[in-house]
Amino acid sequence: MEAKDLEFFREYLTKMIDDIQRQGEATIEEMSDNVEYYSDPADRASAESDRTFTLRLRDRDRKLIKKINEALDRIDDGSFGVCEDCGEDIGIPRLKARPMTTLCIECKSRREEEERLRGD
Repeated sequence: MEAKDLEFFREYLTKMIDDIQRQGEATIEEMSDNVEYYSDPADRASAESDRTFTLRLRDRDRKLIKKINEALDRIDDGSFGVCEDCGEDIGIPRLKARPMTTLCIECKSRREEEERLRGD
């Protein structure tokens, strides 16, 4: 992969982390500022459900940051864009769609088919 491509992905991944962190900070601020008391138990349950859903999204974001950091490490060590199964280059279109991927489309498809057959 060319240096300009690696720099593009480094910037893209770094921006993803910044955006996720900004969303997390906004969530914390919103939850801190939005202390409400509900007289109707249904309203309270709805608000709690929304809050739980938001926290689950932030937890998914936390896990995504870990994967993004691993992709940045692969850029640093020279293994970014190389499939961990077959050793072939992962296509730029796939990396643009999912820059933290470690598998080319063929290997990912094969793994998904194996999981489907096993019933995972």
